Amino acid sequence: MSKRHWKIVSLWAAIAFAFPTLGLTAGSSYDDLVQLFNEFREFQEAEIVNGIPDYTPAAVEKQFLGLKERQSRLAAIDSAGWPVWQQVDYHLVRAEMNALEFHHKVHKPWARDPGFYSMMGGDAGATIQSRAFFEPIFALFEAGEDGAATQLSLDEDQRSALQATLQAIPDLYAQAKTNLTEPAADFAEFAIRNFERERSLYEDFAVILGVSYPDLARDSRYAAVALEDYREWLAEQQSTMAEYAGLGKDNYDWWMHNVQLSPWGWEESNQIIQTEYSRVITFLKMEEQRNRNLPPLEVTMSRKDWDESLRVALHHVVDYMRDNEIMTMPDWVDPSDYYSMDMEGFEEPVYEKPSEDFLPENTSIDTKVRQREILPGETHEYIGHMLDYQRQERLTQSPIRSAERRFNMGSMRLEGWAVALEELMMQAGVLDDRPRKGREMEYLMNASHMSLAIPDMEMHANHINLTEGRQLCAEIMPRGWSQEDEGMVWFEMQSNLRNPGGFHSNVLTGKAYFMKLFRERAQAMGDDFVIRGFVDEFLASGTIPMSLIRWETTGDSSDVILVAEPL
Repeated sequence: MSKRHWKIVSLWAAIAFAFPTLGLTAGSSYDDLVQLFNEFREFQEAEIVNGIPDYTPAAVEKQFLGLKERQSRLAAIDSAGWPVWQQVDYHLVRAEMNALEFHHKVHKPWARDPGFYSMMGGDAGATIQSRAFFEPIFALFEAGEDGAATQLSLDEDQRSALQATLQAIPDLYAQAKTNLTEPAADFAEFAIRNFERERSLYEDFAVILGVSYPDLARDSRYAAVALEDYREWLAEQQSTMAEYAGLGKDNYDWWMHNVQLSPWGWEESNQIIQTEYSRVITFLKMEEQRNRNLPPLEVTMSRKDWDESLRVALHHVVDYMRDNEIMTMPDWVDPSDYYSMDMEGFEEPVYEKPSEDFLPENTSIDTKVRQREILPGETHEYIGHMLDYQRQERLTQSPIRSAERRFNMGSMRLEGWAVALEELMMQAGVLDDRPRKGREMEYLMNASHMSLAIPDMEMHANHINLTEGRQLCAEIMPRGWSQEDEGMVWFEMQSNLRNPGGFHSNVLTGKAYFMKLFRERAQAMGDDFVIRGFVDEFLASGTIPMSLIRWETTGDSSDVILVAEPL
């Protein structure tokens, strides 16, 4: 774009800011949308006041007013005459603005979720700014990753940024106590559990930093004290907090329709999940009956054997998908990108006793399955996720599409595709030359998704609380392969509650939508339908809501709610 064109765009943006009802009109271009999107992404970041992100009521209200102004500017853009892919990008931006509106009106993590202020929130933190605030501490992990404190070396910028963050932590938790006006007890339960580990990290940092940076070590110890004080305060307040942390069915519906852009709300999603649960358990029992006279699968117990089985499995599935024309495998596809990360520096045994019946209590459902048949789960992770991320990095047509999805907006597409691959590839024959009982492992993997999705739906409907959700997770999983207090169950229930609109429910509704689109395209194209062509076309749209992929690939926008419903 020329400098002159940019000046014109900037002029229109300035007019739009001052007069949002006049600014961007029917003559607006796709470039105007991109500019607004980039501005909106920057706008989402909380202001830093006195060294900490500001989520005080005044700051939150200021952001909400700014959001409404930007929504007005977006509404003034007339995208009706644009190419379909640009119209899809318009609604992608609109959905992200809807997501922030939902955060302000319903989810309100700064007021409801004590873990919003956690360093360890990860993708379940439902926040952007806290990750940026804690970035100097994450960098400390990298600087000392070899574990040798005497070799820790920080340049002046790193040292200064780390000290500023550590010294600001007591003020962060002082602000959190004021901001948390509507806390939920289940959110507090997660925070209390996570903060105990987080406090230990600060204490460990103090030891590491003490060798070369005694002032930073002191600041890290003060951070640990502040965090423990916050944790104790939460524990004292927890009995007075709201029992349920779920969204409620009506809010769940709004999120799915207006942010995920899904045609299905809570009732439809729940029906899909319950039907899939019945199917999976039925198929599992039929496989068990078929294989009843076969010996148990070998259990991979050493890291060396695990890594070798992973290497063989990934090359097998890539070759199988290429040779059987399931999808195009570009020249840049290299399974070693994935398995090399897992193989470095691991030679110790994974578990001690090589027995089919030996299942350590802390072993997750996924690990139990992968110990016996590694291919479906790692197909999910490598083909379903890593290639997605690598493909996303190569998108060039749309700066909006190539940006990482925020607010969990990509979950139906990301997880739905990855979970669909597990079983679809089994049905395509990828397990045919492997031990037959491996099919049982695939259905157990499917059952594990159910054990997470069903509590997800029930908690968001506010039918059950966190404790009951973890118990339900354990009850649903066959063979006793889930325990309510194991780490993965805690983490996944956290992901469910702290990601608005459901997380694991989107795994299954995403799979269902992919198969719906598959069926529609096969029926519409008849004898001209080619699986590889369909999959390549599906993936080319990027990680966007499934209904937008349907619109882009078929021209049918009927599954997309084009104007937001009242919230």
